Amino acid sequence: MQNYLSIVQHILDNGVKKEDRTGTGTIAVAGAMFSHDMAEGFPLLTTKKMPFQIIATELEFFIKGITDKEWLKERNCHIWDEWCNPKKVSYGHDEETKQNMADERDLGTVYGFQWRHYNAPYDNWNSDYTNQGVDQLKNLVEMIKKDPTSRRLIVNAWNPQQLDTMALPPCHWAFQVTILDGKLNLLWNQRSVDVMLGLPFNIASYALLLHLLAKETGYGEGTLVGFLGDVHIYSNHIDGAKEQLTRDPHTHKLCTIETGNFTSIFDWNANDTKKKGYESYEKISFPIAV
Repeated sequence: MQNYLSIVQHILDNGVKKEDRTGTGTIAVAGAMFSHDMAEGFPLLTTKKMPFQIIATELEFFIKGITDKEWLKERNCHIWDEWCNPKKVSYGHDEETKQNMADERDLGTVYGFQWRHYNAPYDNWNSDYTNQGVDQLKNLVEMIKKDPTSRRLIVNAWNPQQLDTMALPPCHWAFQVTILDGKLNLLWNQRSVDVMLGLPFNIASYALLLHLLAKETGYGEGTLVGFLGDVHIYSNHIDGAKEQLTRDPHTHKLCTIETGNFTSIFDWNANDTKKKGYESYEKISFPIAV
């Protein structure tokens, strides 16, 4: 995963100080690209310990189009704890608002809703959206099977009409699939890139999605590519970034993953996929910026 560490080093060497929405402050660069050949192993970072099960659970949440924060919390996934549908609680930094945001379970029209019910009128986390909106993920799978040469194999999470009902506007806002030489490649676009905390999750999540789409459509696993926009390290992550760069990425080999009981990506459960042979350096704690 030298490609990832090279991005970290590039920001430390060339990043420009920039204020941000959270008030934390960052150093940032304009644009970077991540690329990984899945034949080299599953891209779960080894220079710090990564929680694969949490990543897989969030991806299941997206694939199922769920918008209920409690569904995640019940499965010990706390990625979305601090956020909620801004129509229910308006975003703010004061402690009372933060607590109200944490207590509200509705996340609104976030990633999975757009993947499975794009632009459907939104009511609440427990509403029935069956056959409402555009099921982009289903359409993608059908198109891959029917017309694998297509250059229109795209799923888009950025919906300007519903940004005001999303807990967060999508950071990774679209992904595309290409089929080349019998292999499925996945390319994702990301507007805002928290390099130390978020990007390692994004890499593993889209690698897992690539794996599942390949199983669903019968293709081999090709290349994972990320086109990254505002690429930044938060000011309170810099020391941890420097520590991570002291760790040799070749000390531990990349793990592999295996998925059992697979019938369809739409029936997939996070527990169906297991990592094999994962070893890493110890965890580095990076505080989340809300």
